Amino acid sequence: MSLINIGTFNVNSVKSRIPVLEHFLTSEGAPDILCLQETKCRDEEFPGDFFKELGYHCLYKGMKSYNGVAVISKIEPDEAGFGLGDRLAEPGREESENARVILARYGDLNILNTYIPQGKEIDHPDYLYKLKFFQRVRDLFERNFTPKDKLLWLGDLNVAPSELDVANPKNKTNHVCFHSDVKDAFAGVMSWGFVDIFRKHLPGDGEYSFWDYRIKDALSRNIGWRIDHIVGTEVMAEASRKVWVERSLRAMERPSDHTAVVSSFEI
Repeated sequence: MSLINIGTFNVNSVKSRIPVLEHFLTSEGAPDILCLQETKCRDEEFPGDFFKELGYHCLYKGMKSYNGVAVISKIEPDEAGFGLGDRLAEPGREESENARVILARYGDLNILNTYIPQGKEIDHPDYLYKLKFFQRVRDLFERNFTPKDKLLWLGDLNVAPSELDVANPKNKTNHVCFHSDVKDAFAGVMSWGFVDIFRKHLPGDGEYSFWDYRIKDALSRNIGWRIDHIVGTEVMAEASRKVWVERSLRAMERPSDHTAVVSSFEI
């Protein structure tokens, strides 16, 4: 067995975040596998050479200006695919969905990287689409895996599951990332057979992964959200050794509004 670090990071434009990523990926404890979201660039513009020079293989699917996911890894995946694979995308959303979901396999380890739709507003059609998206993610797990498999689900899931996961929860009741419906939708996927690996190791309050640009001094005041998640089946939860939040990346010059969350596993 060996230790492997696996993480997630909504970079909010991968090209804009090259200095932050270089610092992170050359630091002690850099991830062996990193799931990226909101890369915001077409495939032909993805900075693959940058990652390759640092020793990472790249999987990616992008769009101009928004969405986009990638998985970079120090070992090449045995298999990979994009999208939810159910052909249930609403008309016009096919490209967007392919740029929101990557499923990759490394030996017997399976990793799903998702950028769940944000939902805009409770009364917006995109919120209902978001709720359905969670059900479709569960359907993907049911079609392809069992809860006994080595399976991780990472990404910006755009949901804070409990009051511990957001500052000032009482005024977030109708937020699309904290409304009871979206928390129920997330719980419905978790009930398939997942453990919240983040909370297994970091059970206290004040543990966040996103600090809104629009809130003055959000990071220093720790006014944040935990919407970036690492969950896994029981076998992966048992293999996990620790979880940490790379807060320093959010404090760098020109940061993403999110930061990276990483877990180590002995597998």
